[in-house]
Amino acid sequence: MDKFDLLNSKMRDCSLCPLSRSRTQVVPGIVSVVGDICFIGEAPGREEDLRGEPFVGRSGKLLDKMLREIGLERSQVSILNIVKCRPPENRDPTKDEIAVCSSYWLNPQLDGLHPKIVVTLGRVALNFFLPHARITKVAGIVQDYKEFPILPLFHPAYILRNMNLIETYQEHFGVLNQYLTSPPKGKGQLNLDDFF
Repeated sequence: MDKFDLLNSKMRDCSLCPLSRSRTQVVPGIVSVVGDICFIGEAPGREEDLRGEPFVGRSGKLLDKMLREIGLERSQVSILNIVKCRPPENRDPTKDEIAVCSSYWLNPQLDGLHPKIVVTLGRVALNFFLPHARITKVAGIVQDYKEFPILPLFHPAYILRNMNLIETYQEHFGVLNQYLTSPPKGKGQLNLDDFF
């Protein structure tokens, strides 16, 4: 059993905050020890809570499609959430929930991964690392952070509600591609119907 398996097994029994009483299951995340990129969202949603995997459903389909556009597969990146249990009614996690979950689970995951870059998905994930940053001002712009650079991106669910921003989203993923010095890939056409 490696260190991530051990961490996950402990995480699955977590009862450190009230979210443990309403969850279906803990969603530890996906850890790729071969990749340099770590995507971080805020918390599992309904589908994630049921399946035990981060970013599934329509948001996950969009994330997977955007990864493929820059030549990556889900298996080549780590995908985590700050909070590992679904908040009721998909509300934002509280400061206390974030503090507990990050100190016991997220921070050890990041310490073990040593990512080359962290990509935050959405406002809550961005503000965990950079409390005063505004997602509308910094999306798509690599930010300096103490342990690793951060690339803030909009949450895929936000893009699905605002498909007029899809070209901007493709450009933001292009920034990630450039940062990793991958060869540029052509843009594919995305259709809203693909995510239903």
